Amino acid sequence: MHAPEEPLEFNVSANKYVVGVDFGTLSGRAVVVRVSDGAELGSAVHEYEHRVIEHTLPGTDVRLGPDWALQSPQDWIDVMRIAVPQAIAAAGVPAEEIIGIGTDFTACTVLPTTADGTPLCFETPAEPHAWPKLWKHHAAQPHADRINELAARRGESWLPRYGGKISSEWEFAKALQVLEEAPEVYARAERWIEAADWIIWQLTGVESRNICTVGYKGVFQDGSYPSEEYLAELNPGFAGFVGKLATGTVGDKVGEVTLAPLGGLAGRLTARAAEWTGIPEGAAVAVGNVDAHVTAAAADAVRPGQMVAIMGTSTCHIMPSDQLAEVPGMCGVVQDGIVPGLWGYEAGQSAVGDIFAWFVDNFGTDGHERLTELAEKQAVGQHGLVALDWFGGNRSVLVDHNLSGVIIGQTLATKPEDVYRALIESTAFGARMIVETFEKSGVPVEEFIVAGGLLKNRFLMQVYADVLRRPLSIIASDQGPALGSAIHAAVAAGEYASIEEAAAAMGKRTENAYVPDEARADAYDRLYAEYRRLHDFFGDGQMLHALRAIRNEAQA
Repeated sequence: MHAPEEPLEFNVSANKYVVGVDFGTLSGRAVVVRVSDGAELGSAVHEYEHRVIEHTLPGTDVRLGPDWALQSPQDWIDVMRIAVPQAIAAAGVPAEEIIGIGTDFTACTVLPTTADGTPLCFETPAEPHAWPKLWKHHAAQPHADRINELAARRGESWLPRYGGKISSEWEFAKALQVLEEAPEVYARAERWIEAADWIIWQLTGVESRNICTVGYKGVFQDGSYPSEEYLAELNPGFAGFVGKLATGTVGDKVGEVTLAPLGGLAGRLTARAAEWTGIPEGAAVAVGNVDAHVTAAAADAVRPGQMVAIMGTSTCHIMPSDQLAEVPGMCGVVQDGIVPGLWGYEAGQSAVGDIFAWFVDNFGTDGHERLTELAEKQAVGQHGLVALDWFGGNRSVLVDHNLSGVIIGQTLATKPEDVYRALIESTAFGARMIVETFEKSGVPVEEFIVAGGLLKNRFLMQVYADVLRRPLSIIASDQGPALGSAIHAAVAAGEYASIEEAAAAMGKRTENAYVPDEARADAYDRLYAEYRRLHDFFGDGQMLHALRAIRNEAQA
């Protein structure tokens, strides 16, 4: 059982620093930040040796099925051992003046472990289900479908908090897949834990569960998980699943751990973790968090109505609000899920940067820069195309990862830059669909703020401003999640009383960085109307599901 600890007291000089570590899809990055003003003094990136495990398990000839995506925990540890010391060296600050560390992770990235936290893949590396399932592991879609159908039929009270459907990306669907496809692995798994919490366990020696991942990915609402009765109806062997989550109730010590508040102190850096990182033993370790949600602090966007779109391989849209509403197809609304005291909403697009990378890797021999240059010269609609941004399935608002991408209007005159531009536009249309769904549900979006790697493409940003018909603010950091984690570390170390106070001092964004052009916005309204027609036509899944089934049968 882990109770919240009092903030640490450090006898250090007036210069105090924190480290933020962002565990992404392909790499981990660390940044050293000054507590007083958020200045980023040094950073480093470690590319994962195993990257995304999609085809064959490392060191074996065991092949994976369609829509699998795994990661290696060793890659995460290597980020601590390699990137963090490199970032500290680059910053040139005395190690003894580093007072805390915060981390964030992709989600839902989840793994089975023993009771002491040992990943099962370390013990049985030839068993696919023993490995961590990355956020974009979509092979559990049939299990998510059953979870949703039964919850709707039973009228489960938690289902509307997730827009009427939970995702195949989340904890329960992935765990049900393990139970039904590898029951021996499920039986050995004493813990089913988010990577965001697992890494904190490795740093502190203390097991904890953060309220963010538990709420959004673990279907925890109003103080409880789905009932044992409901889980048993899904599968009798699933009845006791919640016991693998080391359950607790917010504010009360129940079971083995307590759900930990964001910005809280998870524990202190152990001697082993200090040796990995070069940070002093006993430094504050902030409660774990999700990459998207922690970025709100980095952009100083922790007030109601500030929607932050973290745009990278995928896009996650998160927004604090003082209103509770049911938004169709949202990924969830969680009390205290972004900052304590407010409701936190999440929506998203499963593939964005991944779509552009897929096209360039397979068809765009000119590369991103040249295709962008050519696409930018076109008038809106000149290519005669419209596309659906479902190449990784649809996270919001349809919540169906068995949907797939569609491009309409190609002719013998269609060029690579035409398709490239249509794909960019499709992701902007998907973002507009999300914003409109929130506002129609009574949750206003007052400011749209962009973070993530795709900020580097100015043409893409202008397309978004034109399609959304609203100004875009942009985060003033290339390492938004890592900076956000560092801000949380400053709160956990007791330097600021709240996330809001720390974000105001250490976060940063540029307002109205991109302003819509009225003529282009009008033209995009016409294209968006066609996107909506295409969205509704293919959204029932009949054709796209049939094609996927045919593909899976042929591959098998």
